[in-house]
Amino acid sequence: DTRVRGWFLLDSYLPTFFLTGAYLLCIWLGNKFMKNRPPFSLRPHLIVYNLGITLLSFYMLIELILATWEGGYNLQCQNLHSAGEADIRVAKVLWWYYFSKVIEFMDTIFFVLRKKSSQITFLHVYHHATMFNIWWCVLNWIPCGQSFFGPTLNSFIHVLMYSYYGLSVIPSMRKYLWWKKYLTQAQLIQFLLTIVHTLSAAVKPCGFPFGCLMFQSSYMATLVILFINFYVKTYRKAPSRTAVKETPATTEIKNGFHKDYFAAANGLQNNKKAQ
Repeated sequence: DTRVRGWFLLDSYLPTFFLTGAYLLCIWLGNKFMKNRPPFSLRPHLIVYNLGITLLSFYMLIELILATWEGGYNLQCQNLHSAGEADIRVAKVLWWYYFSKVIEFMDTIFFVLRKKSSQITFLHVYHHATMFNIWWCVLNWIPCGQSFFGPTLNSFIHVLMYSYYGLSVIPSMRKYLWWKKYLTQAQLIQFLLTIVHTLSAAVKPCGFPFGCLMFQSSYMATLVILFINFYVKTYRKAPSRTAVKETPATTEIKNGFHKDYFAAANGLQNNKKAQ
């Protein structure tokens, strides 16, 4: 798209490709480097980082709402050229959305430095690496129009998500953070809404490239599958057999008496003392 010609990082794919390679290399080398070292705390860095991403996401959310409102965007299907200056305004916000994906590589780097290896899942790395590359393509060919919807929803989700991450670093706030499960549910709803919005433009077209709609729907479907798998493993775990299995009576005998005898006896003794 000639309207984004000369914008930072967009004229050549090589910077995006090499930054993605550096990201993957940092994960591999970082885990090796941290293997025999104690984890870093990084609490002040995490607070500043998460606050920064939260504010950037809030800016993108508000600016996308205002720009699409100004341009009279059609929610069902919006083409690439009919809104004039509003399209340029949307494209500028979406550039920041693309650039935010390279900033968010730091999510994983912080996990590496804090030795949170369980957080560095296939879903996590796949999502971070692919989004940065996909949005380079979006900015070069479809930088406005129908492309606005997913980032608007995602910016809203990121305001909630990075607020949660930032607060979770502060020990005194952790008891108030009961809503992590609902964040994952909100992310799933976001992906499903984006698929519906994308396919609506395929059913009733307005000139937005059909191939791009199909690719976006397919990619979102992979995220739905991976997030459902994550949700089931994380929040729908059945109690382990060892946890529910009764302990054999032979292991509970002490000096010829079952342990419940002592509990009852102690209770009686305490009652007598109280009387």
